[in-house]
Amino acid sequence: MEAVLFAVTAVLALAGGVGVIASREPVHSVLGLLLVLVSLAADYLLLGAQFIAVLQVIIYAGAIVVLFVFVVMLLNIRSGEGAPDRVLPPALAIALSAAFAALLVAAGATARGPAASVGADFGTVQQVGRALFTAYALPFEAASIVLIIGMIGAVALTKRPAPWGTPPERRDGGGR
Repeated sequence: MEAVLFAVTAVLALAGGVGVIASREPVHSVLGLLLVLVSLAADYLLLGAQFIAVLQVIIYAGAIVVLFVFVVMLLNIRSGEGAPDRVLPPALAIALSAAFAALLVAAGATARGPAASVGADFGTVQQVGRALFTAYALPFEAASIVLIIGMIGAVALTKRPAPWGTPPERRDGGGR
């Protein structure tokens, strides 16, 4: 049963990936990305990593896809506008794809033995929390600092200067 469910989610993820790169409409590409991310969350559930699956849905399928939709709406992109017809010649694209497929087959053929087993608590909230706040505490805090710097930069870049001649008490948008 697990193999059938994995096959279904794999086909859905591949279909979503093809939809992302083949669609000329930006919103359709975002919907294809959403299909890929939800399919990956289902794969995490099949692996028994419920917490990772929930994070996948909340963070990626929720927040990131909503962010992409907002960007598409703000940019007001029309279908086919400003996009080049082809990035690579078709023959080169097919050759690169074949080389990548051969590399994947070679990597799969050289894999030896069964996959490493994991403990029963793998992917649980307790396991992730313990790892996050012990072994990965410094990278976790560094990521939070980078995010705060990014938010400050976004606010600084979007803040418009006050028009020339505006009194100081009216420059912050408030005032009487």
